[in-house]
Amino acid sequence: MAHPLVTQEMIDTYQQDGVVLIKGLFADYVDTLRDGIAANMAEPGPYASDNQKQGETGLFFDDYCNWSRIEQFQNVIHNSPAAEVAADLMQSQTVQMFHDHVLVKEPGTSMATPWHQDGPYYFVEGRQTISFWSPLDPVTQATLRCVAGSHRWEKEVLPTRWVSEEGFFADEGQYIPIPDPDAEGMRVVEFEMEPGDAVAFNYRTLHGARGNQSDSRRRAFSLRLVGEDARYVERPGRTSPPFPGHDMQPGQRLREDWFPVLLRR
Repeated sequence: MAHPLVTQEMIDTYQQDGVVLIKGLFADYVDTLRDGIAANMAEPGPYASDNQKQGETGLFFDDYCNWSRIEQFQNVIHNSPAAEVAADLMQSQTVQMFHDHVLVKEPGTSMATPWHQDGPYYFVEGRQTISFWSPLDPVTQATLRCVAGSHRWEKEVLPTRWVSEEGFFADEGQYIPIPDPDAEGMRVVEFEMEPGDAVAFNYRTLHGARGNQSDSRRRAFSLRLVGEDARYVERPGRTSPPFPGHDMQPGQRLREDWFPVLLRR
């Protein structure tokens, strides 16, 4: 039986398009996540960035891999329906933690989140992957935008550094350049969202977000999970997040002491 938030149509859409909206996934945890983001911004982790880029206005804060030290994030990861919903959408019997990500665009932030796929940055490969992106403020223009079906593209998109726009790895032909989905007529899916709603998308789904030109904050919490077919893979260079000293070998499942299993069915 699927979780009450999930229908068979939503599962089919997730498998086909690589993206689906889950209304109210974190509705009971909005204040908890807001408190967690405040704690994160008050004490940023080692990977935090203000994404300062010449010619851009405002503040675009992002940080990741802080769940093990921020109590509010632990609460949401272990007690919200996220793992059950992930299992349904991924069609996996297990759900394993990968990492958390906080993205805050203050009012008047002009910088867009560049088009990218998460997968090429990660040392994870597999069909059963999922990211939940949940705003903690109402969003219209600054919502997440995803290219339907891009998780099924034959080649992945070259990962780049968001501020410098340099390639994250040297491309030896295994990646394609970043497309311009609007100019190229791709089907871009986006939703007007309320706090606690969540976009669920596959790690290989191309996505981005506009700047925040509104007069209110756009706080978002993202949770990255993997299913039973996810395996460690070597990339051409340093991955993001890097997880130094993990000692995993290609083809192995992610080590459970670092990436705990949240659900087994």
